[in-house]
Amino acid sequence: MISRRAFVKSAVAMAASAVSGRAGAAAVPEAPRMTSVVTQPPLAPSSGPDYRPVVTLNGWSLPFRMNNGWKEFHLVAEPVTRELAPGMKANLWGYNGTSPGPTIETVQGDKVRIYVTNKLPEHTAVHWHGVLLPAGMDGVGGVTQPHIPPGKTFVYEFETRESGSFMYHPHSDEMVQMAMGMMGMFVVHPRDPDFMRVDRDFVFMMSAYRIDPGASLPHVSEMTDFNLWTWNSRVFPGIDPMPVRRGDRVRLRMANLTMTNHPIHMHGHHFEVTGTDGGWVKESARWPESTSDVPVGVIRAIEFQADNPGDWPIHCHKSHHTMNAMGHGVRNFLGVKPKPALAKAVAKLAPGYMPMGSTGMAEMAEMAMPGPANTLPMMAGQGQFGPAEMGGMFSIIKIRENMSANDYRDPGGYDHPAGTVAHEVEDASAGKTSSEPASGAIEGAPPHGHEHHH
Repeated sequence: MISRRAFVKSAVAMAASAVSGRAGAAAVPEAPRMTSVVTQPPLAPSSGPDYRPVVTLNGWSLPFRMNNGWKEFHLVAEPVTRELAPGMKANLWGYNGTSPGPTIETVQGDKVRIYVTNKLPEHTAVHWHGVLLPAGMDGVGGVTQPHIPPGKTFVYEFETRESGSFMYHPHSDEMVQMAMGMMGMFVVHPRDPDFMRVDRDFVFMMSAYRIDPGASLPHVSEMTDFNLWTWNSRVFPGIDPMPVRRGDRVRLRMANLTMTNHPIHMHGHHFEVTGTDGGWVKESARWPESTSDVPVGVIRAIEFQADNPGDWPIHCHKSHHTMNAMGHGVRNFLGVKPKPALAKAVAKLAPGYMPMGSTGMAEMAEMAMPGPANTLPMMAGQGQFGPAEMGGMFSIIKIRENMSANDYRDPGGYDHPAGTVAHEVEDASAGKTSSEPASGAIEGAPPHGHEHHH
């Protein structure tokens, strides 16, 4: 989450990392690096056409320089260490210090020049997923270009013809390199700043890892049995919230480079899919949803009007994807009567044996069980009413009154108006609650003694 101090510090750090005049004199622009896992403030354009910058969840946008009409960026492919959430770090591969790499933002019609330096132990190449460009710039190693050997720098040059939401990722040894976290968002803003304009524009990428408890290196050949489902290589409670001002038009751009689809569900609002990695969706072709399925290798841009204040979860609706480091071979003890003496006896034969879950797994969110180093509990994080009992692909959209237009700091828990929070019934048999008297029979309920027959 972005505290006030972290917000100011991050803004200063980003300004300091912008490409300087010294770099402008060099042949290749500097390659700014970022190691923070905190969501960085949007990087407003300092030259070239105007646009509203995006906010990369737990990430950042790559600074650029203008050079004789070309917008120049510099990506460095390299090993990185990423904190997935407090208490666990992973050894991944990424770009410029982070995985996923920084978001690249350009404007429709820009002439773009992207230098790519390879500091990996093997060759690589970068594919600009969804961007229409000359074949030789498509970034498929061995097919459209030679692979970029370790220690070498290649350059890609093209014009961004269409605005929209795109990605970049390797097309060299992609099973390993994407499994290690090499990916990033590529956003092309419309030339007309009023076209598809929104007030807040968030982006994140979905990736999945199989990292055994106590380890820090992903299993790169895993196909289905992942245990860490991430947004921008972070899991809840490590994923920042998304602060929004009431009345804002909000866009979320969600890219999926995992091995399965993700039905992303948002509470409190309906939204429309307004864009894919193939461009914008015409208004006449949209329909309201509260869940959007994001298939593999696809981007969905959704938009909604933030007219309902509160703390609204947004998450993948596959329940295992809102869990962390879950062992999928766990025995099912649901409904089993605990027998402490038997458990104690078995534990003598199998040290560490502990039958859990006879009343469900919610207790695990409150227990402070000692576990292997460098791993995470299945579900963690606290809300203002107790354990959130969520992990993985989960965050909160926090809609508030009276926020500044460019304020992205975490506003804290929602101050619910009186009488708007679900609460315990004082006398269930009388239907009486703590805030209102019993009002007799429930409308539509069958009379006493009536039995249903099917």
